[in-house]
Amino acid sequence: MKISVIVCAAGRGERAGFNKNKLLAPLYGAPAIYHTLCAVSKIEPYELIITSSPQDMAELTAICAPFGGRIVEGGATRTESVYKALKEVTGDIVLIHDGARPFTLPEQFLSCIESVKSYGSGIVAMPATDTVYIANDYSAAHIPQRNDVFTVQTPQGFITKDIKEAYEKAMQSGETFTDDGSVYSRYIKPARICPCGSAANRKLTFKEDFDNYCTVIPATVGVNVENTGFGIDVHAFGKPQNFVMLCGVKVPCDTGLIAHSDGDVALHAVADAILSAAGLRDIGQYFPDTDPKYKGADSAKLLEEVIEIISKNGLKVGGLSVAIQAEKPKLAPYIDRMKTRLSSITGADESNIGISAGTCEGLGFVGEKRGICVYCTAVLKR
Repeated sequence: MKISVIVCAAGRGERAGFNKNKLLAPLYGAPAIYHTLCAVSKIEPYELIITSSPQDMAELTAICAPFGGRIVEGGATRTESVYKALKEVTGDIVLIHDGARPFTLPEQFLSCIESVKSYGSGIVAMPATDTVYIANDYSAAHIPQRNDVFTVQTPQGFITKDIKEAYEKAMQSGETFTDDGSVYSRYIKPARICPCGSAANRKLTFKEDFDNYCTVIPATVGVNVENTGFGIDVHAFGKPQNFVMLCGVKVPCDTGLIAHSDGDVALHAVADAILSAAGLRDIGQYFPDTDPKYKGADSAKLLEEVIEIISKNGLKVGGLSVAIQAEKPKLAPYIDRMKTRLSSITGADESNIGISAGTCEGLGFVGEKRGICVYCTAVLKR
């Protein structure tokens, strides 16, 4: 069954006090929405649709491009935004996820999907650990049994045709809802609770959630995180050679990448991410393209020098996430070799290195086969 995922990112996040969409605020060296999309990407293959307000459209489009998502303009309310996104859904099953939940684990997505296959819906929720009072004018009107109470989270999954029908009726009624299970329960049937939620799957709501609570990204548990950095690099095609270098691996191609060094755009992004995580300047400060000695330089050697630089600060690479945007060449056969090579250069365990490769669906300079763009997030530890 084809899976579609809607990521809700059209809100303004006023309670966070950033004077902009909180999902564009930095979290571990990258916009918060980037981490959410990384979490969603672990359930591939999938169709990805992201809602956006008009003012955030350009920025979200750029951030979401490596993940192959489509941007849909949202509405005045969450209900209206999801309704608009559902019109673009083509999958048999649709998961609806808060863009402000970047810590959702792959097993929570998978449990939600299995619940939909078995019961028609799946609402990720966490069993309550505190007693809950239902109040009437601040008086305890009803005290439900704690075992019957769940804190609702996302993702929330449904058979697509059912949730589309529910949202059509919701829009006709003019009501607004705070979650999708409420819409489904009102117009289709009681939603099925999937009790795989957790405290770690928290929603970023206030500024202190960015400052204090989010101390460890679940994907890096056990890595003894010190800092996280984000790097990006771009190189254009046009060098007269029959290969490109990516992550230290020679990949056959009908043209090379133009650069002062060997043009390994992936290693350049990795180096920038590592330097950023260490609080240092970008790669151009250490290996300027105006210096003749770096003409045609082996980028793997330059990255080794970067590792030496951070080691003097008592840091080493704990993990890397590399996203490569390229219409050409085909990279799938070389991903494993790239991971092995990155591990040997940086010293990071191969199991803590992720490399994904995608296209831009014919859009932009990458889609027009004019170059390659690479994003990287690096985690450093003592």
